[in-house]
Amino acid sequence: MDEKRKEELKEEKFDQYYDFIIKVLSIAKIGKVFSKDPYALDNYNELEKLSMKELENFEHIKFDRPDLFTREIYPTPSISVRTCVFNEENKVLMVREFPEERYSLPGGWCDLYDAPSEAAKAECEQEAGAKIKNLKLIGILNRTPFKIFPAGTPLHKSVPEYVIIFKAELDGKLKEHLFETDAVGFFDVENLPPLSYKVSEGEVKKMILAAKNDKVIFD
Repeated sequence: MDEKRKEELKEEKFDQYYDFIIKVLSIAKIGKVFSKDPYALDNYNELEKLSMKELENFEHIKFDRPDLFTREIYPTPSISVRTCVFNEENKVLMVREFPEERYSLPGGWCDLYDAPSEAAKAECEQEAGAKIKNLKLIGILNRTPFKIFPAGTPLHKSVPEYVIIFKAELDGKLKEHLFETDAVGFFDVENLPPLSYKVSEGEVKKMILAAKNDKVIFD
């Protein structure tokens, strides 16, 4: 093996290790936001501390991607995904979020460096136990105008959000889902169950109807 190829392999390993550290750091950041368990929070803090220390080893390497945790970057909206999965009766798959016991479309935040399609597939499996196929892009919706905030909350205090909407088919039967939800079911588009407080009826219906009618959303 020539020296050039050796250097390329070495750089690839550095890139892979860097990606691993960023993934662990991302999990730690998310865990600190959502976890309430003191023991879990201690572990997330330790993971964050160890990951930040490991990032110091990469100061001499020029990466094409930004370091999202050690310096300021240009602020942009957060990106999430939602997937409309229909059954043979044209009913849409919805998940009941725990502990509020209200429903939403399967979806969530995109992890760092994951493709939106990967995030959509992962969220469907994790929240609904649904393996999906024939994923189709429906569009992008600016969620910010639809978001509901506590009374008196200034708009600039909120996190602007764009949601990428997909349509997909169920690949096999529903399996056991992992977390965040306590019930899964298909519902008539015109008779939806009580919706999660995190979403609004207007945006949910807009996404579902667009997917049902294969209409592109782009706003």
